[in-house]
Amino acid sequence: MTPFGARIRCLREIKGIALKTMAADLHVSSAYLSALEHGHRGRPAPGLVMQIAGYFGLIWDEAEDLKRLAELSHPRVTIDSAGLSPDRTELANRLAESIRTLSDQTVIEVLARLRDDQNH
Repeated sequence: MTPFGARIRCLREIKGIALKTMAADLHVSSAYLSALEHGHRGRPAPGLVMQIAGYFGLIWDEAEDLKRLAELSHPRVTIDSAGLSPDRTELANRLAESIRTLSDQTVIEVLARLRDDQNH
């Protein structure tokens, strides 16, 4: 599941909206919406993200957060390390090799560090 998919599912559950109902309301198939939630589809188009934000009544920061989650939710990531330092290339390769086996705590710690570095 992607961060975007998890957020949509959470919003649906809070509002008590069935996946089929939401899909029909948004004029997408329930299979597509389910695939988005489960991370089996790539990023949704920006228009659909804004349509979903409107569907749930998200405005300002909440809508921007949903957009950012959509941007961070591509289930198949490619990292181009050409021209970067050997350490950065090694990091990209080690992460690709070990992402499935990292402990939840390690993932939380690495994400916190990356978020902190990004905000400074």
